Amino acid sequence: MNLFERLYDEQENVKVQFIGFTTDDVRYDFGIVYTNMFFGKPLVICMQTGRSALLCADDVSNVDHIQKVFHIQSAKEAEDLATFFEKTLPTMPLEPQY
Repeated sequence: MNLFERLYDEQENVKVQFIGFTTDDVRYDFGIVYTNMFFGKPLVICMQTGRSALLCADDVSNVDHIQKVFHIQSAKEAEDLATFFEKTLPTMPLEPQY
């Protein structure tokens, strides 16, 4: 009897970008994993907190989501981070997921 039903088990060579930057108030260190999994959305990992999210440039227009995902205290910091991601992350074509 199997306890787990494996949904996927893929191996892939991926591009990883590490970016450290500062705003007027905060330092950030992120790893961005560009993969074909997850409909091509990059996996964005905060290297300071370990929090991560699948994001593309289209997702960062929702500043509240960025603030919630990365547990950012101020709206200004979230807006600064959203602006950075908007310029850094790729846009994704609209495709049905299933």
